Amino acid sequence: MATAWDVPRNPLTDPALDKSLLSNEIRWGYRIFTDTPGEARKFTPGRGSCNNCHLNAGQRERALPLVNIAVVYPEYNKRSGRLYTLGDRIVDCFLRSENATGSLESDGEERTARETVLPTPTSKEVLAVAAYLSWLSRGAEMGKSPSWRGQNTIPANALIPIDKLDPQKGEAMFTERCTNCHGMDGQGKFIGDKRAGPLWGADSWNDGAGAARIYTLAGIIRYSMPYLDPGSLTDEDAQQLAAFIDSKPRPAYPFKDQDYLTERLPPDSVYYARRTRDRAGSQEETNHGQ
Repeated sequence: MATAWDVPRNPLTDPALDKSLLSNEIRWGYRIFTDTPGEARKFTPGRGSCNNCHLNAGQRERALPLVNIAVVYPEYNKRSGRLYTLGDRIVDCFLRSENATGSLESDGEERTARETVLPTPTSKEVLAVAAYLSWLSRGAEMGKSPSWRGQNTIPANALIPIDKLDPQKGEAMFTERCTNCHGMDGQGKFIGDKRAGPLWGADSWNDGAGAARIYTLAGIIRYSMPYLDPGSLTDEDAQQLAAFIDSKPRPAYPFKDQDYLTERLPPDSVYYARRTRDRAGSQEETNHGQ
């Protein structure tokens, strides 16, 4: 695909969808996905949309596509140490990538207007997104992992140790390769009526999001960026860029202490306090990452 405007399966124009409640939910889920701040404002205090990471409405190859994703749930989530439903996963995206928890920091009239109730699997917005993703998964074999899973990943033998990465190198590369769309300030430029998503700052994902992990973000960058020339960066380029982006300030996820309690904290989780385990198996924070 060449542009963000290309969507192979668009429920807004699909004649197979009627005026039923389910069809309306699928269409609304698509609108939330492509304009999250506009359609799900109370859970999106910033400017990020699902579509900023999952390009082309979640349908672009090697850009975190979500076609057929519904059939893999329930599945084990390492970060939370429990089984997740599709609804749980969508809630996590709202809480972290859309920074829904950022509403808790507001007060006064602004806080009241946003109705600072955090999303749950039964929130109407979550159900609508689940309806859209389930629609994208129609006809897929239940329990079969989609062929695209794992493709936005830097190979293990190409990973550079976190302390060997240089955010200054990443910044130079960002200036050369990324500012046409994202701007020098990382907040995104308008391209027609579209705007690239913010990469750091108050309007970006928070520090508990998957993209706040350097290797995870590098895998996204490596295969989906630059937007009009994806795949042109090397594994090292992507990691240096990710190290720069994830060295920048962003909203704090307030429940990080509840993450990775049963699984080892990944080495690229640079916004998390490092932990050691005592002999009883409990965890103690030792020092902080970036």
